[in-house]
Amino acid sequence: MTVRITWHGHACFSIEGKKNILIDPFIKDNPVAKVKVEDLNPDLILVTHGHYDHAADAVAIAKRTGSPILSVFELSEIFKESGIKTIDINPGGTVDFDGISVKATIATHSSSYDGRYAGNPVGYVIDMGRRIYHAGDTGYFKDMEIIGSVDRPEISLLPIGGHYTMDVDGAIEALKMLRSPIAIPMHYNTFDVIKADPIRFKNLAATIGTYVIIPEIEKPIDL
Repeated sequence: MTVRITWHGHACFSIEGKKNILIDPFIKDNPVAKVKVEDLNPDLILVTHGHYDHAADAVAIAKRTGSPILSVFELSEIFKESGIKTIDINPGGTVDFDGISVKATIATHSSSYDGRYAGNPVGYVIDMGRRIYHAGDTGYFKDMEIIGSVDRPEISLLPIGGHYTMDVDGAIEALKMLRSPIAIPMHYNTFDVIKADPIRFKNLAATIGTYVIIPEIEKPIDL
């Protein structure tokens, strides 16, 4: 089954297939975003952790569309205070949503929401005809070998910007464990502190058998 992946900048993606999923909505204050918040109409919103540059527009979109936000338990409890629909999950758990499955994985990062503790950060493996791994904000970690062998993501969305996450070289180490045939870089060049070269990532990944698609903001990728 073909899925359509659209990068909105930073770590925010729309993934369209059986359903329309929006991940880590950071639009309004995102200096590279081109889409408008009111133009996004997901069936389900995934948030990997509570930091502003991943969760900033989640509540506003959920209120307007009625779509639930899926996040870890502690962050879900915070979102509930806004009167929106939520689905909670924790690492290792899987949620079925109208014919698609979303599994939470660990991520090595931190998480807070408006200064409040927001549980552990996560990544997600989404199965909607293609298996897609959104790593969230993370460094590489040994359990990526398990994600690679058990969840077998066909497409991995990986941060490469460094400083707060793994950099290009770290993302290559992640790919060695994940063994995804396709990778898409994210979380880079939004701000000066996370400057990275996606072409270098593409060239290095080719040496280990992974094809990297360098995304263009708002240009759909059909896979």
